[in-house]
Amino acid sequence: MIDEFKKFLLETNALALAVGVIIGGAIGKVVSSWVSDILMPVIGILIPGGAWRDLKWVLTTKPDGTPANAITYGAFIGNVVDFVIIAFVVFTITKSLLKLAPAGPAAPTKECPECKETIPAAARKCRACTSPV
Repeated sequence: MIDEFKKFLLETNALALAVGVIIGGAIGKVVSSWVSDILMPVIGILIPGGAWRDLKWVLTTKPDGTPANAITYGAFIGNVVDFVIIAFVVFTITKSLLKLAPAGPAAPTKECPECKETIPAAARKCRACTSPV
C-alpha cells in the first residue's frame, strides 16, 4: 500500500504539483504585500484622492434613506486596478527569474532534387515524390 502511494506521488507528479501549490501560495502573499505595502502608496500619490473605491449607483433605498441595493462600480474598478498591478508584478518577477533555454540545433535536412521537398538528411527516398535521393 505504501509502495503504491509512493509510486502514485512520483509517477503522476502529484508531489511536484503539491509543492507548486504551496510555493504559489507563498509567492501570492509576497506579491500581494509588495503591491499593497510598496506600490499602492506610490500609486496613491498619482491617483486622485477621495473614496473612489466607494463609488456606487444606488438602485433602491431603504425608508431611512440608506442604500438597499447598489452597483458598487468603484470597488470593481479598484479590483481591476489591483489585478493589473499584481499581474504586472508577477510578469516582471517571472521574466526575471525564468530564462528561456536556447533553441537546439535543427535536425539535419536536405532537399529532394526532384520535387524540392525538405527531407531528413539520412533519407534514401523522398516521402513526397518517392524518388531515390
